[in-house]
Amino acid sequence: MKSPYANLPDRAYWRTGVAARTPLDPGDIYTPKFPIAPSTRILTAGSCFAQHVGRALRGAGFGVIDTEPVPDILDDEVAQRFGYRLYSARYGNIYTIRQLRQLLAEVDGTFTPALPVWERDGQFHDALRPNVEPDGLPAPEDVTRHRAAHLDCVRAAVEACDLVVFTFGLTEAWEHRATGTVYPTAPGTIAGDYDPEVFAFRNYGYEAVRDDFLAVRERMRAANPEVRFLVTVSPVPLTATASGRHVEVATAHSKAILRAVCGTLEAELDDVDYFPSYEIITSPSTRGMFYDTNLRSVTAAGVATAMGAFLRAHGQSPDLPPRRVRLSSNRSPITAASARDVVCEDVLLEAFAR
Repeated sequence: MKSPYANLPDRAYWRTGVAARTPLDPGDIYTPKFPIAPSTRILTAGSCFAQHVGRALRGAGFGVIDTEPVPDILDDEVAQRFGYRLYSARYGNIYTIRQLRQLLAEVDGTFTPALPVWERDGQFHDALRPNVEPDGLPAPEDVTRHRAAHLDCVRAAVEACDLVVFTFGLTEAWEHRATGTVYPTAPGTIAGDYDPEVFAFRNYGYEAVRDDFLAVRERMRAANPEVRFLVTVSPVPLTATASGRHVEVATAHSKAILRAVCGTLEAELDDVDYFPSYEIITSPSTRGMFYDTNLRSVTAAGVATAMGAFLRAHGQSPDLPPRRVRLSSNRSPITAASARDVVCEDVLLEAFAR
């Protein structure tokens, strides 16, 4: 009797592809669609897990762009607190693809965000990246001036990149009702005040997420027709949900949509590849060992395992010492680290739990 399932490679069967492998061995889980060389100029963006991705790429000597480098007067701890070197520009975490679409439209001058300055305790914050100046700025005009300089840095990164690495994090977001301006955090979390007449909760569905990515792709390709994309899904669950669902159900809903979008994009577009960091971290074979005691933060071992699989697939050894990369920043690369070294605004939502 013949069967189409006969004599498939080991990775096609659950027993040999998952159950029989050790937790620290992701196996033959990733075959790159296209090569990524150390000389490739990479723009990184996304949710807080994307910081691990960018750090690992830098540590392996890949050319991660940094158009908003660390001032020489700041040490590493202060630089991270103020949002430097987390991504290719100082935009902080971009939890939804809608945020990235909006940012690129703002760079183009085709979109002006509503209520771009939020206040807290007499200090003023950029509502579109409220955590990059954690203590705030003295006046709204300072925020406006800083943002204008930041947008120039984003434009430079977009125009320079050969590859965009984006980590999808959430489908849930808060919008300005009248204009659709989307914010990375809910008003009243870091700064600003929540007014239900002004702000609305949104939970983007499959079509919205896919359309937003295609719009981002079109904008990026206008700057560089040869640009390619590597997408991932963050394995970090929601800290809290405003959907009315149990947070675990809301997390499954969100990640399913994001993973489905990534799967469709990878299957339909030659210039989009998917790296399964989500599957590596959440695999039953790991028995949960890649999550910290809060069952949410990814451990250093989990990050090292996922990024090791990526680097090996692209012909790089994760065991080699990091090579120094001189781009816009003159600082030495940061190597992989634990969740404690990641800046993540949504953890602040824990403070609102009873």
